[in-house]
Amino acid sequence: MRILIIRHGEPDYKTDSLTRKGRREAELLADRLCRMDISDFYVSPLGRARETAKPTLLRLGKQAKVLPWLEEFRGRATDPVTGEEAFPWDLLPQRWTIQDELYDPYRWLENGFYSSGTIRSVYEETGVGLDGLLASYGYERQGRIFRCGENRRETIALFCHFGIGMTMLSHLLGLPLVPLWHGGMMPTTGVTTLFTEERIKGEVFFRCLQIGDTSHLYHAGEPLSEAGMYREFFEDEDWITQERE
Repeated sequence: MRILIIRHGEPDYKTDSLTRKGRREAELLADRLCRMDISDFYVSPLGRARETAKPTLLRLGKQAKVLPWLEEFRGRATDPVTGEEAFPWDLLPQRWTIQDELYDPYRWLENGFYSSGTIRSVYEETGVGLDGLLASYGYERQGRIFRCGENRRETIALFCHFGIGMTMLSHLLGLPLVPLWHGGMMPTTGVTTLFTEERIKGEVFFRCLQIGDTSHLYHAGEPLSEAGMYREFFEDEDWITQERE
């Protein structure tokens, strides 16, 4: 079995839709996905993910099932430094990299920031949702392994978001989520592919073939969006403002 985790196209977050570029990305993504044998489609309830899936579904004459837990990761906590509600993937590297427990697949949820607010509950909700989806295909989680009567030769596609996409990787692969959130990236319309490894009959583990692949954009000459990325080179924002004035 293969699982495709697909981030939405370049977003207009204010309207929860896609930009003009995002719509081009979605069409190029459809060129790629329509050449694949995908049995079932699932989508986040948010507009930007549904709009990304639309070109593929229209061309194939398919429908996608909306899964509420595929919505972008909703967990939040209060940042002890700023006192403001913060996204869990938006801490400075100088802060989170010195906290050893954040590199542990179990202890990261015991960290002061990540154990507060709603982060744990949303993380657990995602795991329950994903395990339930896989169970509907005959894959029952037992510890870190999935058992199945028959390993199925089919592909399913999940149109969703960066934060929740990395959360699913953490859950399936048993990896700490914080380094994935802060050290990984799924560009817009990036395709993350997982496949089953069945070395013992009826017992599978999911392996990651690629994260956030955008070859469909590269081959079409479509540049990557910077949506969700932080600056690559330091810029003095005060100096830039003064120069522009």
